[in-house]
Amino acid sequence: MAPTSELNPGEEVITSFSGDKTTYWRAHAWMAAVAMALGMGVLAALGNAHIWTGAVGGLAAIAVRAFYLASDEVAARWDLTNHRLLGPGTRSIPLDQITRARSLFGAVQIVTSGGDKHLLKYQADTAAVIAQIDAARGAEPETTP
Repeated sequence: MAPTSELNPGEEVITSFSGDKTTYWRAHAWMAAVAMALGMGVLAALGNAHIWTGAVGGLAAIAVRAFYLASDEVAARWDLTNHRLLGPGTRSIPLDQITRARSLFGAVQIVTSGGDKHLLKYQADTAAVIAQIDAARGAEPETTP
């Protein structure tokens, strides 16, 4: 879950971004709460007398997902170089192709000029990650109105 792309001549890694365990578990706690509420809502709408089972099912589904994916999701690493953003495996995004970096529910979404979207998931400080990417690509930081 680390970048495997070779660095080009003159290219150097500025910083690396990995998932944060606390952010990962917080996101899954929110997903569990939503899944529990939806499960109970569906059962109530269907007239089921045991709506509490929707909460159990929602919690179980998200808990299985969380424990199954935890080691991979938190281990995913992105390297920011002076030329590219390198993702897990061979993902490579030239800095001049990045049109936007924005925060999206504890992740940083990278949008390219070709319309591709990439997520740096479970970042503890999305604003700092965005600022570092924007600085590397020489972009002005976006301001929120």
